[in-house]
Amino acid sequence: MHDIRWIRDNADAFDAGLARRGLDPVSATVLDVDVRHRAAQTKVQEAKNRRNQASKEIGAAKGRGEDAEALVAEVGELKTVIRNGEEEERGLGAEIEELLSALPNLPGRDVPDGLGESDNVEVRRIGDPPTFDFDVRDHVDIGEGLGMMDFEAAARMSGSRFVVLKSVLARLERGLANFMLDIQTEEFGYQEIKPPSLVRDAAAFGTGQLPKFAEDLFHTDDGYWLIPTAEVPLTNLVREQILNEADLPIRRTAYTSCYRSEAGAAGKDTRGMIRQHEFTKVEMVTIAHPDRSDEELEFMTGCAEKILTRLGLAFRTIVLSCGDMGFSARKTYDIEVWLPAQETYREISSCSNCGEFQARRLQTRFRPKGESKGTRFVHTLNGSGLAVGRTLVAVLENYQQEDGSVLIPEALRPYMGGREVIRAED
Repeated sequence: MHDIRWIRDNADAFDAGLARRGLDPVSATVLDVDVRHRAAQTKVQEAKNRRNQASKEIGAAKGRGEDAEALVAEVGELKTVIRNGEEEERGLGAEIEELLSALPNLPGRDVPDGLGESDNVEVRRIGDPPTFDFDVRDHVDIGEGLGMMDFEAAARMSGSRFVVLKSVLARLERGLANFMLDIQTEEFGYQEIKPPSLVRDAAAFGTGQLPKFAEDLFHTDDGYWLIPTAEVPLTNLVREQILNEADLPIRRTAYTSCYRSEAGAAGKDTRGMIRQHEFTKVEMVTIAHPDRSDEELEFMTGCAEKILTRLGLAFRTIVLSCGDMGFSARKTYDIEVWLPAQETYREISSCSNCGEFQARRLQTRFRPKGESKGTRFVHTLNGSGLAVGRTLVAVLENYQQEDGSVLIPEALRPYMGGREVIRAED
């Protein structure tokens, strides 16, 4: 959410930020409603002041034995003015909120200009893609060849974009999640959380999924939303709170199932596990001091990269252009892992600094040290550490063997009971 007071003083800068996102200017529209809203507030306050004064005059007149009928009539009229004015004030306030809630965060100054993924800028590449002396299989052929990945069974139960993992592959997904959680909690200081997977409207609004992206979510008949990422409940843990400066940063992580309708993804990645309605992910969320959120983004991105480095997977990190960022982000790094079957890098993590954008929607502040009254909005950050299903895909494809077996990366073997290879007979 944007600060209407900042827009009043910086209308041109606000429109310029939206233009970098590829959006038309809206400050004139927003400020027109704002002027009428403030006028309605002033009208109501003036009427209340006059009502209070008239009420005193009525008492004084009656005390003197004078006729107060005209004053009584005036107070009655003022009550009507106040009632109508408050209704107008509420309506205009809701109109401002509706306008602002549909607008994305403004990009940071150091974000590359551009309106799509072709304008993203590569920051670094780590590791060399493997070479093979046999025909490379994709993860679907590998998993089905092992007899441990079943899309047909999932489709009979749930339709397309679901999968059933069996035996060692099911354990591998669990092992990957445990491996990621152990690194994030034991090495990087994130607190592990087990949050709900169902949230109410206010929670989804707070992190920016609602109202604009309702069609991307799954909704229950009794008013819940299935979380598209643990970012939603983890960030909402501090909703409507005033934190102490000394407690920042607050770093939390969670392993959850995630649910996305993929409404805008018709025809994209229909084969395999790359884009599914239900998937698992280890998420990182940080509640940061506004003066240190930029360095926190670098830290969080490094935490995600460390997982891929430990697994021996080649990857690259890119900074997204203005037009390719998510709704709530002001700066985003995407980490893309090498997939041999596609001969390209594919997203496996996205780490974003949202600035105070979500904090305003959530009403989350902190009290600076030594101050008893003043508060400031926190900055929120989120990132995948990592998408577990896509990491499993990357392991299968990068560690495949000619006979159809798959080597287990050394870092994962303690989570797999010491097993070194996955074979069909397993």
